[in-house]
Formats: sequence, C-alpha cells, structure tokens
Amino acid sequence: MLDFHKLDVFLKVIETGSFSRAGEALLITQSAVSHHMRDLETQLGTSLFKRGPRGVTLTTSGELLNEYVLKITTLVAEAERAVTNVANIKEEEVKVGATPGVSAYLLPDCIVLFRQEYPNLLVTMQTDTSQQVIHLLNESQVDLGIIEGELEQNQVPGLKVQALHQIEQKVIVGKNHLWWDRAIIELAELNDQEFVMRQPSSQTRIWLDSELKQHGIQPHVTTVFDNVDSIKRAVVRGQCLTVMPAYAVQDELEQGTAQALSIEGQPLQRTLKLVWKEAKPFSPPASAFLRHMEECLVNQRIPV
Repeated sequence: MLDFHKLDVFLKVIETGSFSRAGEALLITQSAVSHHMRDLETQLGTSLFKRGPRGVTLTTSGELLNEYVLKITTLVAEAERAVTNVANIKEEEVKVGATPGVSAYLLPDCIVLFRQEYPNLLVTMQTDTSQQVIHLLNESQVDLGIIEGELEQNQVPGLKVQALHQIEQKVIVGKNHLWWDRAIIELAELNDQEFVMRQPSSQTRIWLDSELKQHGIQPHVTTVFDNVDSIKRAVVRGQCLTVMPAYAVQDELEQGTAQALSIEGQPLQRTLKLVWKEAKPFSPPASAFLRHMEECLVNQRIPV
C-alpha cells in the first residue's frame, strides 16, 4: 500500500517545483525528500519526475498519480469534515486572505458572529491585493482567499475559484452633492461627473474604468487616493462622487453623512469570490467558517 507520508511529500514537490524547496517547506532535508521519492518510484516501478536545471516536472505517470492523490486527499478531508465536531475543537486557526474592501468592511462583522459560535477558534485575516492573496494561497500562508478582483481560472493554475455573491456597486455622494436627495440615477448621468477614484494600478480602478468605457461614460477624475477611507472622506466633505459597494459606507449611511444611490438596472456589479488551493482541501474549521460566511451573506447578517 502507498505510504501517505510519501504522498504528502510528493504533493509538496509538485507544489514547490523542486526537491530542495519541498524539503524547506516540510522542514526536512533535500536528501530525505529525494529518498522518499526514489522509494515511491521503486514501489510503483515507474519514473514520476523529470529532473531539470530549474527543478522538476511530472512525467505522464506522475501526472496520473497526482490526479489520484488529489482525489484521495479530497476524500480524506471530506471524511474529516463529516465526523469532526468543530465546536469541540480547541486552539485551531482559520487563516483568511482578503482584498482591502472585504477585509475592512465585510468580514469583521462575519468574524465576530463566527467567534460567538466558535469561541475556541482563532481567525487570522491578512489584507492584500487580489494577486497577493493568490500568492499567499500558493505559499500555503492562508487557507482561503476572499476577493473582489476579477480572475479567470487560467490566471490561477492550481487554484479553484467559486462565486459567492453578486455585489451591487452604488454611487456614493455627500450632503454637498446635487444628488443628495435622490435614490436612483441613470447610468448615463455619470458622464462627465466629478469622481474620486482609486489609483490607476488598482484592480478596482481597472474594473471601473473598463465598465464605464463599455457604457460610453467618461468620468471627470478630480482626485485619486490609494485607500477607501480617504475616498469616502473626500466624498462626504466635497462635491464629488465615487462608486463602491454599500457595505463600504455602512457607517456613513447610518450616520447620515453619505448617500448610496442605486443605478437603474444595476449595471455595475462585481462578484465576491472564494479562492482556494486545489491540493489543500478545507480543514473542518475553515469549512465551518466558509459555511458561516455564506449564511451571513444569504441571510443579510452582514451588509452587502
């Protein structure tokens, strides 16, 4: 029978692309990794890796074994999740990577509610751009990623992407704006309006520029900030507007310092996405957190 420890080493070699990096990740020597892989190849009577100056790649047999090992690890993880009572687990950690808007305005309320249900679990959240969250996943530094940025499956090899929720983007104005007393606008009215936006390199800015261009809208960008709080402050105190989800201005809406206007037909929407590593199935605590978050979104226990 195949040794599960050797299969774990096998997966780590695939993940890191070399025996030496796999050894570093597993806290064992490169020679130990090589020994495990030679034993596995001897047992199976076939070569699993092609050795090269830049690391290793899989042979046809290696690719076939990888497919089966992924199925095995997925099945084991399913069994663990089915049997584990997460409420009785102590001192386990759920590590989440999230983009700035999600991290600052959407997940904190969800995490507070989750901790009320599972007080023994620790939730650690790291905030970064979509691409950096992908990097954190690839390096196994987080269990799952929750992002707003647009991703194609071919952009994230080895990762899975799942849509969680459609988020309507609102037009945000302050009391000094002419639209303060309105609840809804036509998209065409945004043409030549004074905008406060994120920096051009921001995934959010790239997305918004593209959407507005597709609809023939040319915004008059008067101010650029690299963070959401500065944008909100400028809008609340000035006469410009911005576009962002309502959850990012929940406090301002409750305080009556900002207004969130809907766009007729809701043409501007982004998809909140879950991203995870295919070769690393969710642990029971991570799975419990995900279920809890989906329930919060569906039942509107956190504002979207």
